[in-house]
Amino acid sequence: MAHSFMTHSWTLASFFASALGLFLLYNHTKIRNEDLDEGQWMLFAMSFAYWIVHCVAISAQPWVPQEWNRVVFSFKFCSVISALLSLSSALSLPLTTVSEVNKIEEEFY
Repeated sequence: MAHSFMTHSWTLASFFASALGLFLLYNHTKIRNEDLDEGQWMLFAMSFAYWIVHCVAISAQPWVPQEWNRVVFSFKFCSVISALLSLSSALSLPLTTVSEVNKIEEEFY
């Protein structure tokens, strides 16, 4: 499947944005120690890491010869699974916040 120039540009930009986000998440002490608890920090890290894997899998597909069916299928499968894992990690962030608020309310009553 041929991708357009815009698709490759957005994939490259999102790869570097995720890499920058992961770098800041690991090296910025205020984010690591004060802003996020351990669960939220880990969900952010997983979201960025899975998205980096997704971008690499998408970018590697045109370089593999189409006759190598198993390798092409493996890259496609990896890109789908990593996108789903990234989405589930991102969707879990607000759910952990709601869970923490409910836990505080239960302790109050």
